[in-house]
Amino acid sequence: SQCSNWYTTFVKILIVTPAPPGSGKGNRVTAIRWAQILRKLGHSVIIAENFARQRCDLLVALHARRSAPSVAQFTNVSPRTPVILALTGTDLYCDIHIDSTAQLSLEQADRLIVLQPLGTAQLPQKFHDRVHVIYQSIRPPPGQFVPRKAVFDISVVGHMRAVKDPFRAAEASHLLPTTSSIFVRHTGGALSADMADRAEKEQVENTRYRWLGELPRWQAIREIARSRLHVLTSQMEGGAHVICEAIACNVPVVSSHISGS
Repeated sequence: SQCSNWYTTFVKILIVTPAPPGSGKGNRVTAIRWAQILRKLGHSVIIAENFARQRCDLLVALHARRSAPSVAQFTNVSPRTPVILALTGTDLYCDIHIDSTAQLSLEQADRLIVLQPLGTAQLPQKFHDRVHVIYQSIRPPPGQFVPRKAVFDISVVGHMRAVKDPFRAAEASHLLPTTSSIFVRHTGGALSADMADRAEKEQVENTRYRWLGELPRWQAIREIARSRLHVLTSQMEGGAHVICEAIACNVPVVSSHISGS
């Protein structure tokens, strides 16, 4: 196998992610986190949005469909160099079932990464021996975080797009009795003008909801740590890192009933 011994020596690794530099999207956050781990192990790591003939000993591609051009070009230019493909939620529960470019990425990869074991079931049987489950980890933020006494703060963290069902917690809060002290604090950037408009409108009309916008990762984790409950309402997740963050902060989680959570 092309991948069997690469980890025994220090190698040059290219991580390709469709999320641009400075983005707070999950793919970029994952790429940065993995790069830090690999560098600590002594490897040389470059993060790029696409393959542009950079010299490397290993390609790690995040997202089967969106990184498909990079995977295809890389395997054409360097067919003997191993490719590891990390599968996202939209890959596992949508793209690999309907998109030919995502399916080709599966064929071209030497190893496939999923973030939770149920993800393997979404793949054709012929790929199962290539799959490795990597459980995500997180260090809790330093310091003590005491929830506000007067309210029951619920944290919601994630960029606003349809697949995340981002306003479900806010909508649920409208059903609460007036005696309830629940307050929803939503961290995450709006990925469209419509989402931003809806968040602003919700904030005006709903006294139990506040949109904090996109925050630095360390600040978002502190929002989780200060809350009494974290709510994740996504319709699909490859393996929700925010759940790991909440658990590390000793904050209970209520989630939509999906395998990625």
